Amino acid sequence: MRINNIYAYLYCVIQLNIMKARLNITIEEDILKNVKYLAEAQNTSVSELVETYFKNILKKKKTKTLSQLIKELPKPNLEKNFNWKEEYYKAKMKKYGL
Repeated sequence: MRINNIYAYLYCVIQLNIMKARLNITIEEDILKNVKYLAEAQNTSVSELVETYFKNILKKKKTKTLSQLIKELPKPNLEKNFNWKEEYYKAKMKKYGL
């Protein structure tokens, strides 16, 4: 009995957190007919196809690739003739006391 109450509670919580809204769109009849066939072949509805598509395009905008994140990092102000090798050895000598 306790498990049934837990399932009922979870069902209520899930239903309360999911709010759906109606959306009207205008598309060509041929496209709609093909989309309906596609939805039927995938055992889903046209609404679910549209919702899934919207979720995918929103997800893509939120995530950034590693190269995009690196490009956003602040650039250091270094001299044009900065000697990386010399600075590397200075840091090692400072670290290990040589």
